[in-house]
Amino acid sequence: VLPPNWPHGNPVDIIGDAQADRYHHAVKACLEDPGVDGVLAILTPQAMTKPLDAANAVIELANQYSKPLLACWMGDTQVAEARAAFAAAKKPSFRTPEPAVEVFSYLSDYYRNQKLLMQMPGPLSHHLEPDVEGARMVIDGALLERRKVLNEMESKALLSAFHIPVAKTMVARSPNEALLIAEQLGFPVAMKVNSRDITHKTDAGGVLLNLGNAQAVRAAYHEIMDNVQRNRPNAHMDGISIEPMIVKPNGRELMVGVTSDPVFGPVITFGAGGTTVEIMGDRAVTLPPLNTFLVKDLIQGTHVARMLGAFRHMPPADMEALESVLLRVSEMVCELPLLMEMDINPLIVDEHGALAADARVVVEYRQPSADRYAHMAIYPYPTHLVSHWQLADGTDITIRPIRPEDAELEQKFVHDLSEESRYFRFMRSVQELSPEMLSRFTQIDYSREMALIAVTQEHGVELELGVCRFAINPDGESCEFALVVADAMRGKGLGQKLMTALMDAARSKGLKTIEGEVLGNNRSMLKLMTRLGFSIETSAEDESIKKVVKVL
Repeated sequence: VLPPNWPHGNPVDIIGDAQADRYHHAVKACLEDPGVDGVLAILTPQAMTKPLDAANAVIELANQYSKPLLACWMGDTQVAEARAAFAAAKKPSFRTPEPAVEVFSYLSDYYRNQKLLMQMPGPLSHHLEPDVEGARMVIDGALLERRKVLNEMESKALLSAFHIPVAKTMVARSPNEALLIAEQLGFPVAMKVNSRDITHKTDAGGVLLNLGNAQAVRAAYHEIMDNVQRNRPNAHMDGISIEPMIVKPNGRELMVGVTSDPVFGPVITFGAGGTTVEIMGDRAVTLPPLNTFLVKDLIQGTHVARMLGAFRHMPPADMEALESVLLRVSEMVCELPLLMEMDINPLIVDEHGALAADARVVVEYRQPSADRYAHMAIYPYPTHLVSHWQLADGTDITIRPIRPEDAELEQKFVHDLSEESRYFRFMRSVQELSPEMLSRFTQIDYSREMALIAVTQEHGVELELGVCRFAINPDGESCEFALVVADAMRGKGLGQKLMTALMDAARSKGLKTIEGEVLGNNRSMLKLMTRLGFSIETSAEDESIKKVVKVL
């Protein structure tokens, strides 16, 4: 396509004598490259250039491909016809490259934002199940002692319960104990003051590293105690923690934190760690819950992300291990509403994995809530509501909360319903869901409403068989429901199964009653309501509608 003397790089220089056919072939090759997401074609008038012909070649390709194709025909009089052609074809063109580059930036931001909007992470990852009850016991133990700040041992126990790797730590309360522990762990060791009152242990003189023998350990014990008593005389000390000296030549020191905002609830922070964390100011912030996509986005929002790849003599850091730690922290935030603050600093990551060298945790008592995720601004995908069932004919059914990506599934389900079923559900003639209805039905706020769908696998493709939903009324104590099942599923018990699951979900939110409206001639629905114990009354506003109510 191009002469042998082209620079062989990006940007693709098609040489000054390029005619329209060379523009066509070069742009087409770029558009067909799977590694290219968009193309900016630039023309600067040369002696052999025919701007209008080149513009027509680009316009033709823009009509054939879906990838963004922008044009920049530089100059004035010589390219006036070409610009008019772009305008007539409604194709974007620019006088200079800079605005075009900005457009690509906006497109990238839009794509990223759309991806972020579609994320619906659950409270737990698919890794090893955490010991949530064990973690709660650690927190309850501290609160029973009227303490809000966990000591280092408790903090690391909390991390271990969620499978975050921590340095093995033991606490000594005398020089002799320190010596015995160091001998047991093996030299060299690190020694740190164990105090719930001291966040920055180094500033208080409470950290000594790389202690290689018994004499050094004994001397370090006395030195740390003297330093802390001098620098923080009012701090409560509970001995000195001792752990093996972590030697990671390729380790990057990072920081993972949790803070509680009065408006947004728990917030996760990530950035550069170590003793210079405040000076560096390299920090990205996000709201939990997180999934792998959101974790990657959080990491890329920091300067330290560039240090995680290979550079000079250092191999790349184990990104999977780092992402796992961030996912585990998200789990902690979701499942431990009494967790107010947490600092894992440093979190040391190298090519072999991640290790939490130190941690500080602050907890606070809260009044228990019927809603297990009431403390969060963004409600996680309620995986605890997923259940499995089997029809009498052996068909496997999964009942699960609806997700934003179920839009196509929901649209097909409604389209395939009989006209009568659609009328019973919407109480008006509906052929298919409008884009607005589809968004409202699939992109729901799990804290205020719930939609459960019954799905099965048919030839490797998920098929929706029924859906039920409720929306919480303004009184906060009742909800209004709707239910519809596929015509082929009538009489198989699916409607009753969905309604039972929906009522259980409503009870778990502390709701007291569930109500709905049913057309008087929808006899099968009214029979189901009777079996489920609903009271049935004629609506005072419309005699053709029955009002059904059940106390949960």
